[in-house]
Amino acid sequence: MYEHERRQALADFLRQRRARLSPADVGLPSGIRRRTPGLRREEVAQLANIGTSWYVWLEQGRDVHPSAQVLESLAQALRLTINERLHLFLLAGQSPPSQTSPLKEHVSPAIKQMLEDLNPTPAYVMGRRYDYLAWNMTADALFSISAASTPYARNMLWRLFTDPEMREHPHWELLARGSLAEFRAAYARYPRDSYFEELVEDLKRVSPEFCLWWPHHDARSSLDGHKTLKHPDLGPLEFEHTTLQDLSNPDLRIMIYTPDAATRTKLQQLLESVASSSA
Repeated sequence: MYEHERRQALADFLRQRRARLSPADVGLPSGIRRRTPGLRREEVAQLANIGTSWYVWLEQGRDVHPSAQVLESLAQALRLTINERLHLFLLAGQSPPSQTSPLKEHVSPAIKQMLEDLNPTPAYVMGRRYDYLAWNMTADALFSISAASTPYARNMLWRLFTDPEMREHPHWELLARGSLAEFRAAYARYPRDSYFEELVEDLKRVSPEFCLWWPHHDARSSLDGHKTLKHPDLGPLEFEHTTLQDLSNPDLRIMIYTPDAATRTKLQQLLESVASSSA
């Protein structure tokens, strides 16, 4: 019974994802007027480079067993997100292989607006490679994100291991080893991403700690929780750190530092100072 239900769920999923696409979405001519919205079955089969009958059997819930290659082709043909791709493989009774062509790291206008609306709460978006992709004014004033002076100036891990000010954090080793453990998990998901390889090799050359800890395959829990930062002008700042994910691309993480009342007042003053100096 379970296998029958799983195949029916897979069939429903494929039909729904096919129905939401138009020929223009996938670069096909519209042709004659269609009775129902979405792509035809034969068009999906053509895009995925598989037999039409095979695809029809999948949508009928028949007892067929598509390979990982076929599922990957279907995921690309149907323009599935990372989460949808994972769901497709699970419905087909398979574990998804590593993502070989990761989605382009794009921060939507809605998320950028949300970052600005959070001021004076520092917030930024970090990509799969631990690069800062977008940030609000408070985060920039606090972490100097926009000050790019080296090839990896906007990479959080590079800053953590090479920036003298960040290394003065009272719990630097705990923070560095925890961040490194999370970074290693991201590194493992994209074994063909040359950026990861170059960053790791460069960090080995400049940081003895990184070189020592990298082989350990350490695993730690989330870095969320209470944070204390020491600012040269504002003094100690207290935050609750929270990480959110973009469901359309879970590799994009929104990092939010919610300040306590005293810290919020200091950050508001900092923003006013930045605004007046740039006026």
